Amino acid sequence: MRNWRVALVLLVCITGRAATVTIDAAQTREPISKYIYGQFIEHLGRCIYGGLWAEMLEDRKFYYPVTGEAPAWEMFTPGKSSYQGEGRPYELLVRSPWMIIGPKDSVRMTTADSYVGEHTPVITLPGEGRPAGLIEERLGLVAGKEYAGRIVLAGDPAAGPVEVSLVWGGGASMRDTVKIETLTPEYRKYRFRFRCGGSTDNGRIEIVSRGAGSYRIGAVSLMPADNIYGWRADTVALLEELNAPIYRWPGGNFVSGYDWKNGIGDPDRRPPRKNPAWKGIEPNDVGIHEYMALMREIRAEPFVAINTGLGGPETAAEEVEYLNGAPDTPMGRLRAANGHPQPFGVKFFAVGNEMYGEWQLGHMPLEEYVKKHNRVVAAMRAVDPSIEPVAVGHMGKWSETMLTYCADFMSLISEHRYWQDREDLVEHVQQVPAYIRKLADAHRDYRRRIPGLAGKNIRIAMDEWNYWYGPNEFGELGVRYFLQDALGIAAGLHEFFRNSDIYFMANYAQTVNVIGAVKTTKTAAELETTGLVLKLYRERFGKFPVEVSGPPAPLDLAAAWSADRTALTVGLVNPTSSPQRIQVALHGARLTGRGARWWITGPDRMSYNDPGRPRTVDIRWESFSGARPILEAPPLSVTVWEWEAVPE
Repeated sequence: MRNWRVALVLLVCITGRAATVTIDAAQTREPISKYIYGQFIEHLGRCIYGGLWAEMLEDRKFYYPVTGEAPAWEMFTPGKSSYQGEGRPYELLVRSPWMIIGPKDSVRMTTADSYVGEHTPVITLPGEGRPAGLIEERLGLVAGKEYAGRIVLAGDPAAGPVEVSLVWGGGASMRDTVKIETLTPEYRKYRFRFRCGGSTDNGRIEIVSRGAGSYRIGAVSLMPADNIYGWRADTVALLEELNAPIYRWPGGNFVSGYDWKNGIGDPDRRPPRKNPAWKGIEPNDVGIHEYMALMREIRAEPFVAINTGLGGPETAAEEVEYLNGAPDTPMGRLRAANGHPQPFGVKFFAVGNEMYGEWQLGHMPLEEYVKKHNRVVAAMRAVDPSIEPVAVGHMGKWSETMLTYCADFMSLISEHRYWQDREDLVEHVQQVPAYIRKLADAHRDYRRRIPGLAGKNIRIAMDEWNYWYGPNEFGELGVRYFLQDALGIAAGLHEFFRNSDIYFMANYAQTVNVIGAVKTTKTAAELETTGLVLKLYRERFGKFPVEVSGPPAPLDLAAAWSADRTALTVGLVNPTSSPQRIQVALHGARLTGRGARWWITGPDRMSYNDPGRPRTVDIRWESFSGARPILEAPPLSVTVWEWEAVPE
């Protein structure tokens, strides 16, 4: 009998009763796509601004008029949706955060010589050495840290010097000040740098003059000096730990009303706008160039979403040309003028977002949208035939119709799904893999029934998936995640592995704060429990799934060979409150006797991590050598084993 068939038998003791799980390592499935570990970032809440992006100032381009009234933050309470229950109120800026130093009537807004947007503040100095200017508070500062910024000023020469100060306390010495001695009638950009002498959550920046005449403030920026191309260093470090291979951007619902041209050129000249889909203001500080710089820094591929809501074929084609066109094309020349002569070479494009939903800007009937999708993709391919378009899908009539009429105009089809809380822990965990399996079966059925799919391999890009429930602790849709959610995300990954022939990509939504794997405060960042699971599997789980049969409920088990087939990896989700003991019997393969295990657990199902505090939930590991007949999975845990092995 040939010895190539490997049977790995796991005797699992559940509530005192042994059960047998068989892993047939000779029966492999399609390789697990690296894109299963993708992420998604959107211009929403504190995902980018107040999360990933390092800018510390609210309304730095003066979208709101400075009136002398106290800053105002509305307590906004999100309503119920199909995905989440009532959310906890969160602060939403609705009036200028800038306060006036000096007489209230010393500041007015001018539209005649506005630097950016609709208006610019003009400060008329009262004279006699009395100060007048602007101040913004609520800044998070760290002692010993350096901060860098810039300010755009214009004014009468006599209005100088303008003093820009970073303030961390009430004492006269609790500030660092930079003086800008000379002003000109034309706007000029000045840079400054501070060293902070104390830690506070209520620091401030002051901009004042004691001269004569008037001066105008076009825009102001302040960031920690260790920012990386404008991105927060602590948050980028966590993205590097996640090591996601691809990031979808800029939306989401946001993209259906987004004009990508507002996000290019001089950041200080980019107009602030009302966020077209969500609450708050879009300053357009983060656009194509900033996003691409982040992708280069964390060694991830871009996945750019195209506006098929209010946008159409022409704007889509121009965006593709801006991203991928040669420097001698019209949009390529514009890109070069903005500092990047070489094409970015974007491969994956999300053609629209959730266009099946009535909430989506530009929503239209399905029979009209299939025509628009084809026109948009045809225009994009005319610019770059090598792109990989990802069509909007939604299991049921929408996906079936898109696959019927648009199969020649897509490489992948997207699906989205969010899950709510369940009182029963096993139900909470299992709802994720159950839906992923149901979706895969539906698409297998489409392949059987739709003639136009013959010979095609249009797989799923599940480019939004996550839990979504609970209070908004971290701004708009900034829900917290618990150990119970980590168990469900791990089980979801297992189901992607089991259906590797159908799923090509998955993008956890969203990366930071907004239903995200990373949470931030003003001065700290931390991986959520779900982020730890994504990190663990990305680092340690194998590439070639192998056949598993007989895992006893409610355990969820998946196994795979490593990419070089030198190790067998096994992932186990234990959603029970009891430890599970696993006895291993191996047939038909040779183990070296060396291996390791990594596990994630916590005190209870609602354990969580908080930025700036010691982790309650973390990844722990141990190595082992020699015989290992019994392996243990702690209660409420995700465990990954790696056995050095040789297939026979």
